[in-house]
Amino acid sequence: MTTINENFLKLQKNYLFADIAQKVAAYKEAHPEADIIRLGIGDVTRPLAPAVIKALHKAVDEMGSADTFRGYGPEHGYEFLRQAIVENDFAPRGISIDKDEIFINDGAKSDTGNFGDILGTDNSICVTDPIYPVYIDSNVMGGRAGDIVNGSWSKITYCPCNEANGFVPQLPDHATDMIYLCYPNNPTGTTLSREELEKWVAYALKHNSLLLYDAAYEAYITREGVPHSIYEIEGAKKCAVEFHSYSKTAGFTGLRCGYTVVPKELVFKSKRGEDVQLNQLWNRRQCTKFNGTAYIVQRAAEAIYSEEGKREVRETIDYYMTNARIMREALTEVGLKVYGGVDAPYIWLKTPEGVGSWEFFEQLLTQINVVSTPGVGFGPAGEGFIRLTAFGKREDCEEAMRRLKNWLK
Repeated sequence: MTTINENFLKLQKNYLFADIAQKVAAYKEAHPEADIIRLGIGDVTRPLAPAVIKALHKAVDEMGSADTFRGYGPEHGYEFLRQAIVENDFAPRGISIDKDEIFINDGAKSDTGNFGDILGTDNSICVTDPIYPVYIDSNVMGGRAGDIVNGSWSKITYCPCNEANGFVPQLPDHATDMIYLCYPNNPTGTTLSREELEKWVAYALKHNSLLLYDAAYEAYITREGVPHSIYEIEGAKKCAVEFHSYSKTAGFTGLRCGYTVVPKELVFKSKRGEDVQLNQLWNRRQCTKFNGTAYIVQRAAEAIYSEEGKREVRETIDYYMTNARIMREALTEVGLKVYGGVDAPYIWLKTPEGVGSWEFFEQLLTQINVVSTPGVGFGPAGEGFIRLTAFGKREDCEEAMRRLKNWLK
């Protein structure tokens, strides 16, 4: 008799953003005249950089000629892109990464969710709270989360990030095995200092833990001294995997491309006591379950590292960060408490006193037709907050702030 993975039955009925989409669709159907502004999901709105478009056209033309056609590519990515990553994302920061430690993927979401495939199901999990839902949901699927008890998973250690601690998570008082960190943070838009990251690396080395470090928004860092990579911290290559994405950096949410760094120094024990190199294990997993990212998409990603591409991508990032500044200033002006929006394209907004996250989401949707994301959807510590994204069009951000200011008055 065929059975199912019972862990999937433990998942919440809907993925957070699917739930939001259903609520917005239902409201739109009931109020077709509503002019809805979407500042909830973190999807980009600016077109791809001209350098990227040029590279796509050239790669497509290559696929139309027998002399330059390409079929199956290397599962871990073409060397031209991995070399560009080494030379542009790491070498300028004094970080030595070998191109064989880089694995090109179809977006960071895939690898952050799939990396648990090569890790033991009995590993304990540690997350900051609030947190990007995929980190938890993928471990629920993998049988590591336990059961929901009073809104939290019984086998997951939560490190709250809130106003009281300045959104800086405290180290657990016990050993944990797999630790998820995302900085600049989604959803709070906050960052960790070098000193704080050093604490996490020291903790991981002490307990033989693995840091799963999501650096998807590192290109949005504006302040000096804020680390762009976990590998800026001494010893991190012995305890950390790092995930990167071109989705928010270069507008690849529709193209799907990113990369994961798995240092060869990452060695953990099997249950038989053998030393196992995670780089080799992840490569074996990818060769079995992933056929590689499309050649034309990888050529497009390579183009963002050209001088032209760098300039154009920076212009887009600056556009979104200007949106964040406009939103942050407008919200502060009306007396709301606002976090983030300085080193990340997200605004973490505290709801009015006594108003819950979903309640404020409903108010924004029905009163001023603005879509947000309820903070509690990211974890227990997110209650009492909503997330706004700066990825909208400039005129939409300005109009949303005008509506909100008039409504609150």
